[in-house]
Amino acid sequence: MSNRMWGGRFSSGPDAIMEEINASIGFDHRLYRQDIAGSIAHAQMLAETGILTQADRDAIIAGLEQVRGEIESQTFTFSRALEDIHMNVESRLKDLIGDAAGRLHTARSRNDQVATDFRLYVRDAIDTIVAQLKTLQLAFVDRAEAEAATIMPGFTHLQSAQPVTFGHHLLAYVEMLGRDVGRFEDARKRLNESPLGSAALAGTSFPIDREMTATAMGFDRPTANSLDAVSDRDFVLETLAAASICAVHLSRFAEELVIWSSAQFGFIRLSDKFSTGSSIMPQKRNPDAAELVRAKIGRILGALTSLLVVMKGLPLAYSKDMQEDKEVSFDALDSLSLSLAAMTGMLGDLTVNRDKMHAAAASGFSTATDIADWLVREANIPFRDAHHITGQVVALAEKKGCGLDGLTIEDFKTVDERIDSRIHKVLSVENSVKSRKSYGGTAPDNVLAQVARWRQILGTAE
Repeated sequence: MSNRMWGGRFSSGPDAIMEEINASIGFDHRLYRQDIAGSIAHAQMLAETGILTQADRDAIIAGLEQVRGEIESQTFTFSRALEDIHMNVESRLKDLIGDAAGRLHTARSRNDQVATDFRLYVRDAIDTIVAQLKTLQLAFVDRAEAEAATIMPGFTHLQSAQPVTFGHHLLAYVEMLGRDVGRFEDARKRLNESPLGSAALAGTSFPIDREMTATAMGFDRPTANSLDAVSDRDFVLETLAAASICAVHLSRFAEELVIWSSAQFGFIRLSDKFSTGSSIMPQKRNPDAAELVRAKIGRILGALTSLLVVMKGLPLAYSKDMQEDKEVSFDALDSLSLSLAAMTGMLGDLTVNRDKMHAAAASGFSTATDIADWLVREANIPFRDAHHITGQVVALAEKKGCGLDGLTIEDFKTVDERIDSRIHKVLSVENSVKSRKSYGGTAPDNVLAQVARWRQILGTAE
């Protein structure tokens, strides 16, 4: 059957090893919806342009719809000897309607066919991922609103730096995910051109209407260069690049969940739904879902790297190397979709230990910068000098074994006489976060304002 589909050039069948390395049906069968949609659009266009009779068109479309039904009901038998989804569908169509099936391939090639199928598939995947991203953003926004005034330590170098609100911390990820949405939407705009009608590489001599097929499949326009159309995989690379950046963002939050849920931090508790136990240590609650999300970036970035390497040295137009684009892409997009779902679930039902967060925020001299700011604002001391004075204050507190709020005014004056009792107003973590009212700052009122802004963007404002 494989030889008959190729044509009369070959007198014998492929070696078993050749069949093994050449076949893609094991993974590209998932393109069946897109393949059949493209074939229906092509058949309708061929009939409208007079290349195909109305009777053949009707038989082809009915046959294709039957094939789609068989695949969806899992009664379709895929054949490795037929290599790919295109030949499997065409062979079954011939079984159903006879010679008319052979006319479907007029004015097209498997080259433009697979390019069209894959664009349609990636477009569908982007739409799913963007919807998931917005759902996750909303989960972060909901949590941020509930934790707008919850105080936690803000870190640099994983060292206590300044107190922040947990709501503010969560909104940082809403911003990241918003950029991810933008990258995917931009990729979608660029991929939304139809390669169908480019044929093998040079276009076709038949009087086809590429605008018609592009419109039928929801593309903005047909591609303008047939060589580029069949050899381009930028749309996949760009989507995988966006997926890799998104996965990095998920991995960073997953890392924080792992750290925060540890006994040493105890900031949060992941629910039983997203935790596992140990086969030997009965006390363990392992944040395995977060750890697996953290690991998925390896697969997703690996797919991007793999396809970049495949494409880097290929001359125009199509080469069989490009068959290696789909398996890694399917895996990467599946992995990202699963990670988004898992992260949304974890975020939705985790428990926050506000007391533990507050206690940690108050440790490590986290309001030291507030002292420096006070010296600048109230004593008119240059910031660099204020920074030095504050360092001396911290050293004194360390020596006395107390926090900054444990120092008396007399202690402060041993460091600098210009400090007065008003300094105590800036030493609490509550006043520290409330004072950070600059746009984009951590103050609770700012958090609530950003929550309202994001609800408006996400279309959930009341």
